[in-house]
Amino acid sequence: MQVNGKIKLIGETETFDSGFSKRQIVITTAEQYPQDLGIDFIKDKCSVLDNYKVDQDVEIAINLRGNEYNGKYYVNLQGWKINSSSNSQEPQTNQREENDDLPF
Repeated sequence: MQVNGKIKLIGETETFDSGFSKRQIVITTAEQYPQDLGIDFIKDKCSVLDNYKVDQDVEIAINLRGNEYNGKYYVNLQGWKINSSSNSQEPQTNQREENDDLPF
């Protein structure tokens, strides 16, 4: 599953006594009713966020994780891949038109 949005916040890496580490990113979706989504990157995936900045448009591949605790159910978004999704792509030109030397 993939989610698109603009980075609102990139958290610091949290490391726990067990050796487990996680880092959260918050993105704001671009839809009629924008949502702020917190997505966790865990273990060795924490470092993939190093090259991204606030206000950058991104596309994040996520997995949905759910669990039950004391009769309550919880859902977590876990990211595993992130790409920049720049809206300003250069228009492609037709190569044949560029190399056409005919006078007519």
